[in-house]
Amino acid sequence: MKIFVSTGEMSGDLHLSYLVEEVLKADPTVEFYGVVGDHSKKAGVEVVQDIRDLAIMGFTEALKKYSYLKKKAYEYLEFIEKNGIEKVILVDYGGFNLKFLELLKKRLPHVETYYYIPPKLWVWGEGRIKKLKLADHIMVIFPWEVEFYRKHEVEAVYYGNPFIDKYKLIERKGDNILLLPGSRKQEVGKLLPEMLKVVEANREERFLLKLAKEKHSRWVEEDLNNYKNLEVNTDISLADAIERSKTAIAASGTVILELALMGIPGVVVYKTGLINEFIARYILKLGYVSLPNLTLNEEVYPELLQKDCNSEKIWEKTEEILKDPEGSNAKIMQIREKLSGDDVILSYAKYILEGK
Repeated sequence: MKIFVSTGEMSGDLHLSYLVEEVLKADPTVEFYGVVGDHSKKAGVEVVQDIRDLAIMGFTEALKKYSYLKKKAYEYLEFIEKNGIEKVILVDYGGFNLKFLELLKKRLPHVETYYYIPPKLWVWGEGRIKKLKLADHIMVIFPWEVEFYRKHEVEAVYYGNPFIDKYKLIERKGDNILLLPGSRKQEVGKLLPEMLKVVEANREERFLLKLAKEKHSRWVEEDLNNYKNLEVNTDISLADAIERSKTAIAASGTVILELALMGIPGVVVYKTGLINEFIARYILKLGYVSLPNLTLNEEVYPELLQKDCNSEKIWEKTEEILKDPEGSNAKIMQIREKLSGDDVILSYAKYILEGK
């Protein structure tokens, strides 16, 4: 069996890699090809396009890449047709994958399609559900999504959140405050200076800055060596960093869910450009942005976005967490419980292999 896969970001690539691994364990004869990153390549996918070439953040950046992505979509269709691909798995990345799904079903309607981790339509607008319905199968990873899609007469498959299989609770032994400014230049450039103000203002505390790469430290003007109560580490795993920390300050994204599943509280921070802020606030009408908060429908992880993302408010929320660690821990356990399932990733893999 030949399967084509399409994702566009690191988080989707990570989820896809877990799925590929389980499919290949169950049936080693399956061949995977597609648009992926390093995680899925390592898991066994033959790379047709590396996702690093597709990196987009925000609305304005997406507009610049539109014609390039359209050209790529038709190249992928050619590949699917020429190579006798039987199934296609789309992972997240709705800006591209929904259009690709539409083109795919128009040109190759016989190819069985799976949308794994569909775009957050409760955020981005329910109007896009018409395109999503073109998929033969929709597989979601959050419990509230099942009811959301049922409202629109779509049966979504849910076995639990895949990260439950991968992330175990960690016993925290350190007293650092963990800083996670993200991995994109725009994120690090906007968030790390505010984090460093927190470090400077609280010299009695110890801070651990985890950067994805050493060169990321050059994306800010500040010299990190000047902060005596700051340790900078590019090699440490997230799990080891959490073990050495008591709380975290982290860029909004998948990492917030990882923090929750490994049992550490924290503050969510994020800044985007002015155009993106306008669209987010007035068109999307976002409530919570972090997945743990959406899971319980309450603010377990304080969210400081845009103008609220400043050093004073970051420290204020961090102090609140440090004063009531038991309260945070109890909520975190509720998040894990709500997202649990049995052999979650294997269940999704078997569903794909069984097909229609």
